[in-house]
Formats: sequence, C-alpha cells, structure tokens
Amino acid sequence: MLEVHQFPCLSDNYGYLLHDPVSGETACIDTPDADEYLRQAGHKGWQITQIWNTHWHPDHAGGNGAIKGVTGCKVTAPTGDAGKIAGVDRTVDQGDVVMLGDWQARVIDVGGHTLGHCAYHLPEARIAFVGDSVFALGCGRMFEGQPAQFWASLQRIKALPGDTMLYCAHEYTAANARFAVHADPDNAELAAYAADVDRAGAAGLPTVPTKLGRELLTNPFLRADDPALQARWGGGDAVATFAALREAKNSF
Repeated sequence: MLEVHQFPCLSDNYGYLLHDPVSGETACIDTPDADEYLRQAGHKGWQITQIWNTHWHPDHAGGNGAIKGVTGCKVTAPTGDAGKIAGVDRTVDQGDVVMLGDWQARVIDVGGHTLGHCAYHLPEARIAFVGDSVFALGCGRMFEGQPAQFWASLQRIKALPGDTMLYCAHEYTAANARFAVHADPDNAELAAYAADVDRAGAAGLPTVPTKLGRELLTNPFLRADDPALQARWGGGDAVATFAALREAKNSF
C-alpha cells in the first residue's frame, strides 16, 4: 500500500511525502520547506523522485528548486500556474493522470484560490491531495478566481467518493470551525465535529486529513447548495451563497 508521511512545517503548513514501497518512488506533495522535506525523506530512507505541485504560492512551490537540485526529481504542476513555478517538467490539466509506480493520480481542476490550482486524487487509495482548495470545515481564500469558478471546483471535490480522505495543506480547522458554527448554527453534525476539533487541539493532535463524507455534512462552503444555508446566506443561488460565505469568512 501507499504510505503518506505527514509532518508540520513553516507556521501552519503540512508537508506530505507519498511513498510507493513497490517501486521505491516518493513524491513531494508541494514543497513549502525544502530543508524539512529533505530531512523527513532522509529519516524515512526514501528517495524523492517527483514533486506534485497544487498551485504556485511560495508556501507550496517555494522548495522546488532546492529539492530538485539535490534529488534530480521531476516536477509536475498545473498548466494554469506553471509559469510561476520553478523547475516544471510536466504541466497537467483536468483529467490528466500522474503515476507513482503503478498508482494512478487523476488531476482535478480546483481553480479559485489561484486560477490554475489542481488537486491529485488517487482513487484506488481513496485519498486526495487538495492543497488550499478545501480545508477541514473551510476553503481557501479566493485570491484569483471568481465565485462561479470556485463553486464549480468544489462540486468536483463533492463528487468524489464519500470515503475519500482529503489531505489539505494547513492546520486551519479550529478557526474554520468557529466560522462554520456561526454560519450554520443549527447543524448538529457540525456541533459534534467542532467539539472533536476542540478536543484534538487540546491534545495537540492534527485535524487533517479529513473524510469527505463528514465535510459534506458540515463544511458550509461545500453546502452552498443546501436550502437552509441558502435561506440564511444567499437567497436560493449556490454561487451567491458561496460568495456570501467566502466574503463573510474573510472578515470573521
């Protein structure tokens, strides 16, 4: 089976190394901190052979050059952001396939946070690396996209199997939970999730990855098509509801 090695880096990022023990290949999922990625790979005894970037922001692609210089790995990046990413060997778009050994990762267009943002879904492993497109109980800021684009991206994530584990890139869940409860105060599933987040935080435990099925019941940004949320925030239009939620979160 594939092994995902998760570790904290920078102030609130998570680093991910994805390792296939059969082929010996290891992919960095984004590169927020080159030194830490190289250190973690060394501790595991893994040789980094690939980098899969989700988007161009420096806390996701800033370590590409240093890691590639040490390892000679190949860099895959989304076409729409590739011009701002160092060392790219291959660009990918919606529906393309990236391989790690015999494992297939399908590329999903999740533009909105940046225009070209992509996610990598490994259906046989039931995991997806979603960068800053969606978080546990939240979603990324809409720096470059428009609400309709971002909502369409979230619908692609919503369409994945409910048992998919979402590996998002930051530990933002406590703050996201506070806004989610504000946005959707009558959601009993959300209240239980928020309590779990509080317990995890008190114990110093990560809240990532998160299961998509739980997010579908609790994450307000994934529920902008829910009639109750639309009545509260958007007046019957999922795009307008998503836009209103995102704007409210920006200043919450």
